[in-house]
Amino acid sequence: MAGKSACPCCPTAEEPRVIPLSKTNVAASVAQADQLWSTSRNKAVQLRMEDSGLASETPVTVHQLFLETVEHYGDYPALKSKKEGQWETLTWRQYYEQCRTAAKGFLKLGLERYHGVGILGFNSAEWFIADIGCILAGGLATGIYTTNSPEACQYVAANCEANVLVVENQKQLDKILQIKDHLPHLKAIVQYTGEPQQKAPFLYTWADFMKLGEDVPDEQLNARIDSLRANECCTLIYTSGTTGNPKGVMLSHDNVTWTARTASTLVDFTYTSEVLVSYLPLSHVAAQMVDMWLSMVFAGTVYFADPDALKGSLGNTLKEARPTYFLGVPRVWEKMQEKMKSVGAKASPMRKRVADWAKSIGLQYNCSAMNGENAVPWGFMLANNLVFKKVRAVLGMDRCKICFTGAAPITRDTLEYFMSLNMPLMELYGMSESSGPHTVSVNNNYRIPSCGKVMPGCKTKLDNPDKDGNGEICFWGRHVFMGYLNMPDKTAEALDQDGWLHSGDLGKHDDSEFLYITGRIKELIITAGGENIPPVPIEDALKAEVPILSNVMLIGDKLKFLSMLLTLKCVVDDNGEPTDELNPEALDFCQQNGVTATKVSEIIANKEPAIYTAIQEGLERVNARATSNAQKVQKWVLVERDFSVVGGELGPTMKLRRPIVAKMYEETINEIYAVAKQ
Repeated sequence: MAGKSACPCCPTAEEPRVIPLSKTNVAASVAQADQLWSTSRNKAVQLRMEDSGLASETPVTVHQLFLETVEHYGDYPALKSKKEGQWETLTWRQYYEQCRTAAKGFLKLGLERYHGVGILGFNSAEWFIADIGCILAGGLATGIYTTNSPEACQYVAANCEANVLVVENQKQLDKILQIKDHLPHLKAIVQYTGEPQQKAPFLYTWADFMKLGEDVPDEQLNARIDSLRANECCTLIYTSGTTGNPKGVMLSHDNVTWTARTASTLVDFTYTSEVLVSYLPLSHVAAQMVDMWLSMVFAGTVYFADPDALKGSLGNTLKEARPTYFLGVPRVWEKMQEKMKSVGAKASPMRKRVADWAKSIGLQYNCSAMNGENAVPWGFMLANNLVFKKVRAVLGMDRCKICFTGAAPITRDTLEYFMSLNMPLMELYGMSESSGPHTVSVNNNYRIPSCGKVMPGCKTKLDNPDKDGNGEICFWGRHVFMGYLNMPDKTAEALDQDGWLHSGDLGKHDDSEFLYITGRIKELIITAGGENIPPVPIEDALKAEVPILSNVMLIGDKLKFLSMLLTLKCVVDDNGEPTDELNPEALDFCQQNGVTATKVSEIIANKEPAIYTAIQEGLERVNARATSNAQKVQKWVLVERDFSVVGGELGPTMKLRRPIVAKMYEETINEIYAVAKQ
């Protein structure tokens, strides 16, 4: 795929090798540009091209990438959706044709060049088709989190000047109808499952929308596709905005296509044979990169999970699809771990002994493999046949070549648990602003708890390192975003004068160039005594010591000592709301400690001595390992309600939204420190 151009912005310098296209032969796929960044929807950027290696590849548009896959693998399955208990398939050719039809539909509805199409709903074939249809029609595809309030939806739709909004169902439609009058650019709303209860000239069912495009001539769409350029914006990813309004991360065609192709070189794939399950929010860059674009590179098959995937049905989809790659956020892996532990707790003593023996061998084997020794311990084959293969089959992971984790920090306990089951998790690191990945771990090249090594064709720089080598992680490469839409100041904060992306994360490299995240600059707690304390290691350490704890948040910024807010593991209802009932693992912990309580409120009301003592003793063990007195936690409070996405304490990928939690529990926090002052 390599092809050189002396100047990335002047395709005439050397004729780039262009993918042969059937209908739309785009000779010049790159527009003139004079800067590496842009905050205008219609302004192209220079690409970070290199003279050799993967970074020298000829830039292509989304359409060119798609068409290449269709021309080679058009009759292979692309998308599988469950309708009334049966899997329905779209081949790559059918998928492409439907994207063209959707693109024509958008043109008919009056989608203007560089205007947004907002998509609000759970993962589905229609989501993909609306997204790519929008891009082919010259719009900016914009995912909106399904958990957004009407006001948050309004902000995104107004910011991207959306001409069309595509919603999943009545629940999402109702949000948009509340704010519709504040969106002057909005021309139409399309609902992709079911029929809207209301009738209005601007409201379309999916079937009606797809019919709209039928009388739009191919020439009109082809002219729009011909105008696409690889270094112009095609997608907006809105950051979840833990502080202030969300920022619209502008990704170019090249950001998307180059990153997907480059990431694909790191995994051992076979064209048309790979299977993925789509369930993580597509408004998030990780799901979009893997489910939509990586699958396109290797002509894989994507199975769509049910909307209640994270409430329990994901397991069924995994068993039916049997994916060959799987990306989980840490909370998904933790839930699997909790479930397997609670099943294990009910097993017979003999089975428990066999499982413990197998897990000790699994951990031993995977640690030696990780360190490059590849010593197979005695009994490994037996453990594999008796335990590991069965666990994988039960999880639907028997064909899974790589299990990835990313989007938030994961604990060492969870990493080691899956290593012991011979399912090592490969940690990825990156951000929306780097089109998803920046460093990647793969089976034969990983170290826990690192996030892997930098992708080929990309570079990492550690800015202002301290004496231990910890510096701000900065990125360079063709995966680096264009800029934030209409936000020049924020763009200048993220991209420095030389074009390096500043992540806001602190990290260091080991001797083998593995990257370790050591903290987040914004999350660093700076105590009244001036000590810099990264909170995550202390929070994770306490969770590992006290398994009844669900969420832990360290407090102490500009304060005299550290304290913590703690929550207990509880049952989560169908809406993702935490209930007052303790979950099986928490009940198990209570029973081991002679506690009969079954509710969170009972434990807090009685200040249940055995539980409070267990937490205090766990904390003392963590404090004993602290590097300084300032890093010791002096007080803690159990709060009544676990943190959740619905409650607002966690972001869409289960990241702790610290400023929001601090505000929500302001009184509790003030009490902790007021008592100390007396």
